[in-house]
Amino acid sequence: QVQLVESGGGLVQAGGSLRLSCAASGRTSYAMGWFRQAPGKERDFVAAISWNGGNIYYADSVKGRFTISRDNAKNTVYLQMNSLKFEDTAVYYCAAARGSYITSVNRASFNSWGQGTQVTVSS
Repeated sequence: QVQLVESGGGLVQAGGSLRLSCAASGRTSYAMGWFRQAPGKERDFVAAISWNGGNIYYADSVKGRFTISRDNAKNTVYLQMNSLKFEDTAVYYCAAARGSYITSVNRASFNSWGQGTQVTVSS
């Protein structure tokens, strides 16, 4: 199983940018994803990327604003978040999928999770 550690969260004004990082250890040839959970809400899919970066998926709510990428040499996955909105406020979680390709963006398709990093967007 892979171990995941997120970083890069913080407080930013609406319209600003943040870049989240997820450092992975152990076997790293997995598809990876980002999810987020706001207070009192379900943990929702944000973005996912296959192990070689050839397939990328985004939630409709972040398309055109967020970019997922990975550097396999550094065992790190990134989430560049631009044009942040108040409703992007949440704890963001990095997750490793069960395989190398994305078969589904459901939470059940991801079996390793980081501890989460808080992103707060002030309006």
